[in-house]
Amino acid sequence: MNRVCEEQQEALAERGRAAAGAHLRECADCQAFMEALSEIDAGLRALHPVDAPPQLVERLVASVRADSGRPPAIARYVSEVPERLRGAERSQRVQRLDYAGGVDADGHILEDPELWERYLEPELRDRAMRLRRDERGLEYLEIDGTPSKVVRGGMLGMLGGMGRNIGDVLPSPDHTYVAGASFGALDAGERVERLNKENLDAAFLYPTLGVLWEAECTDVAMAQAYTRAYNRWAVDFCADSDGRLIPIAHLSLGDPVAATKELERAVRAGAKGGWVAPFTMTRKPHGHPDHDRLFAAAQDLDVPLAIHPTFEPKWATPGRFESLHGAHFFLNVTSADAVRHAFTSFFQFAVFDRFPRLRLVLLESGGGWIGYWLDRMDGYAKSLLGPAVPLKDKPSTYFRRQCYISCDPDERTIPALMELYGEDRFFWASDFPHPDHTGNYIEELEELAGKLAPVQRAKLLGENVRRCYGV
Repeated sequence: MNRVCEEQQEALAERGRAAAGAHLRECADCQAFMEALSEIDAGLRALHPVDAPPQLVERLVASVRADSGRPPAIARYVSEVPERLRGAERSQRVQRLDYAGGVDADGHILEDPELWERYLEPELRDRAMRLRRDERGLEYLEIDGTPSKVVRGGMLGMLGGMGRNIGDVLPSPDHTYVAGASFGALDAGERVERLNKENLDAAFLYPTLGVLWEAECTDVAMAQAYTRAYNRWAVDFCADSDGRLIPIAHLSLGDPVAATKELERAVRAGAKGGWVAPFTMTRKPHGHPDHDRLFAAAQDLDVPLAIHPTFEPKWATPGRFESLHGAHFFLNVTSADAVRHAFTSFFQFAVFDRFPRLRLVLLESGGGWIGYWLDRMDGYAKSLLGPAVPLKDKPSTYFRRQCYISCDPDERTIPALMELYGEDRFFWASDFPHPDHTGNYIEELEELAGKLAPVQRAKLLGENVRRCYGV
């Protein structure tokens, strides 16, 4: 009898699955919901045990004990969770660096959601970026009066989620951009307090919404206005930090003349350099001569230009594959390709020969790839085809002279790369508070720094980035 019941239940279940599958193929809302669940599942699978929420084991055990109807197998599974998970709260605490002189080369802030309404020129404020809520109460980003096609569905509540419980940032009307912020992500005073607790001297700050919106903005003039507003706000945000919070100006290459003027204005106001997205609205390569005026201004101002990953327009993202289930993983891992492509164009157009004092910084793309990349460019430059790009020196020579690269604290190849390509060229970055990096970056940084001799350690931890930016 039991076997017959089981067969009937399986037949019913199969029909249910078929009906659900048919509905899912037709219903856009359910498709979006399933995509969100896939992203959540991937995020959970990617969590290292030390990144688990506080009291995870205790909560699971309590829920099982409270529900006597749960199968015994679940209770047995929970009771066998490794004891090391009970130390998971460590990642929720701010960790302290044992070494002195640490400077975060690429930290982020969550911008004041009303900054564009307050810092845009008055005549443009009706076109300000805003956070809105959809019919389900979930936040989305509005760009120039149009709902974002990407930054929606509650994603905003996750953006500051490094070090927080996954349950605190999952899509929900209650899990908002502001409520999901980790300590030090929104408030300048809290950020300085966080630096104190981490034993860090300073942090170079980059935006969060600012690495998202440009991919969906098609109005070149409006893009320039958005960057100007952010840059004014960022300088004000850092103003009372006694130099410990360091603003870097957002520039958009859609209008190189306007971007040059904005770099000059922002540096006069207190910014210590500028950064650009790895794509351009004009689709012209970064090293193209149309951008020479910006390179000349950066050189004359004696400030670096950085390339930082951002969301990208659909035309710029990889189109090699279809049916990439959970494409967020693929796109996140390969997003550094955009930085590499932009970087390579500086050699294609011999930018460093024309601007021998220009300093270029590569951010949030890892550092481990640079060895292969420089070797490959050097190899091509001395090949039969190399003279087609008339460089005066080997690409690796320009890197050692004019380029810098940030690394993630968990990278293991950095000591060898520093020895091969210049111990003055590398620094570390946390990416705080973004959730695609782990919250235990101080612990990882200590492990990396411990593999270096004292002189090289001091350079990686803070001296290199200070020298690069002149602070």
